[in-house]
Amino acid sequence: MQQHESGLEYAGFWSRTGATLIDTLLVAIITMPLLIIVYGRSYWESSSLILGPADFFISYVFPTVLVIALWIAISKTPGKMAVGATIVDARTGGKPTTSQFLIRYLGYYVSTFPLGLGLIWVGIDARKQGWHDKMAGTVVVRNKAGGADPVRFDQ
Repeated sequence: MQQHESGLEYAGFWSRTGATLIDTLLVAIITMPLLIIVYGRSYWESSSLILGPADFFISYVFPTVLVIALWIAISKTPGKMAVGATIVDARTGGKPTTSQFLIRYLGYYVSTFPLGLGLIWVGIDARKQGWHDKMAGTVVVRNKAGGADPVRFDQ
């Protein structure tokens, strides 16, 4: 297989953490008012993990569908847009398949379960891949800012 260099670099741990914080804030801005409308302010005082079907849909289903839909449509979330990052196929540099995106999302649970080690792995790995990226065969890239090793794709 021949390799070629691109004008891209792997998006690192801190830029990806920033993207996640932006995405989390945006989802909270949407979901919190909906939860208050449905359950009232007492929602925040409850010790239950899930208060009912609306809570499950608003807190879990909606964010999952939103993230996966954005990945499928544009290969990034608003947070990744803000840091100039895009999810690509690790082998070709092209757009990942829907299956890759689904595996990547499910891989978040695998990455998070052992004390977040699979997420922290982004800061350790040479290609800045978390376990979810490795499972799905994806990398997160952005335009090369200088100083970082360029991204190489096998074709």
